[in-house]
Amino acid sequence: MVKLIHTLADHGDDVNCCAVSSSLLATCSLDKTIRLYSLSDFTELPHSPLKFHTYAVHCCCFSPSGHILASCSTDGTTVLWNTQNGETLAVMEQPSGSPVRVCRFSPDSTCLVSGAADGTVVLWNAQSYKLYRCGSVKDGSLVACAFSPNGDLFVTGSSCGDLTVWDDKMRCLHSEKAHDLGITCCDFSSQPVSGGEQGLQFFRLASCGQDCQIKIWVVSFTHILGFELKYKSTLSGHCAPVLACAFSHNGQMLVSGNYKAVFIVFQNTENVLHTLTQHTRYVTTCAFAPNILLLATGSMDKTVNIWQFDLETPCQARSTEEETKQFPEDWSEDDVSVWLCAQGLNDLVGIFKMNNIDGRELLNLTKESLADDLKIESLGLRSKVLRKIEELRTEVKTLSSGIPDEFLCPITRELMKDPVIATDGYSYEKEAMENWISKKKRTSPMTNLVLSSVVLTPNRTLKMAISRWLETHQK
Repeated sequence: MVKLIHTLADHGDDVNCCAVSSSLLATCSLDKTIRLYSLSDFTELPHSPLKFHTYAVHCCCFSPSGHILASCSTDGTTVLWNTQNGETLAVMEQPSGSPVRVCRFSPDSTCLVSGAADGTVVLWNAQSYKLYRCGSVKDGSLVACAFSPNGDLFVTGSSCGDLTVWDDKMRCLHSEKAHDLGITCCDFSSQPVSGGEQGLQFFRLASCGQDCQIKIWVVSFTHILGFELKYKSTLSGHCAPVLACAFSHNGQMLVSGNYKAVFIVFQNTENVLHTLTQHTRYVTTCAFAPNILLLATGSMDKTVNIWQFDLETPCQARSTEEETKQFPEDWSEDDVSVWLCAQGLNDLVGIFKMNNIDGRELLNLTKESLADDLKIESLGLRSKVLRKIEELRTEVKTLSSGIPDEFLCPITRELMKDPVIATDGYSYEKEAMENWISKKKRTSPMTNLVLSSVVLTPNRTLKMAISRWLETHQK
């Protein structure tokens, strides 16, 4: 379903980043250069490589139109290039002079963000090339950045593990410890999560880090309700630091890279579809083409691989009947094996296959059957399997009901009737949260951090959205 169709080996050092427009592929490297290739035949353009930076080039990105390419470097500059002829349009110097690690265009091309090793983040006017606003994070280097699809906010990730959210006026909305050992990359899905309506929009955000994990978040932002960053799940199939992650253009696939391997995850079930192992060192970057089924991956092995997806891949649009086959109860034994690997339970694949455990059998497993029938002796391992199965049952319940996940209370996993916002920024069913607090739990059910206050604020906007959804779907 995925095949390697081309390998580029023109860089003389580690490939740090690659970016894809509708017609071009850009790559940048520790060798101080940026290279441009045609997507039609992967030949290098006549004006490539682009040379200006005096030190390593860490990141490159196309403007939404593809006519401008931005690159940033240890030399403290962010450079804008004309992709048609390779001419330099502007050289923007980070005010602090610190090495610039990441740069991103806003969806409407009006702004460009650059993040530096000293924690400074700059919002540039992409038309006048002038500095618009400047800020900074508390600790660590800024190494990751992503704009929400509607352009209302952007997220930065730091080497200390913090996700920081900024609005389009450069005001800090939220900061949260997301990865213990530092964030390496983050990306928004371009497709809203079901349930966003009349100004209430939800977007999926992926972050990855040195802790070998990929975390999925749901982000909402309205001028009435404000901002909410809600943890959804963790993908823990990697066994080494995850250095890159990216959503496909339609939001149905998530790709990630770590030591020699690229994982492709199908988002509807968070199952691993493919593992690509052609790189010989760490995979540092990955990027989907916007209009065709191509994926570019770059590595410390100095190469860029181009992958093509079969027309039968699940990232293609499916009919409702076909999508129902992705429900866990319809999984084959092989699907269960893939799920076990994605949960870090590789050692159990043989046991489950020997006992012919398919999706339906998986959902019916109990602590007794794990111990007596499957002979899993470790209590800790049985507990982990049961916890993962319970998460899967919850997902099945949500998928079967069609209720948007954002409308479910994180504590009860039931549709909220009287949602309230706690001081951790998350929304809960009022009665469930009051019961939680009454049991002397002054910690957040979502983050386990101590709540600064037990005051609960009615979430009227979310309550209205739930009411509208009920009127539409339960007549």
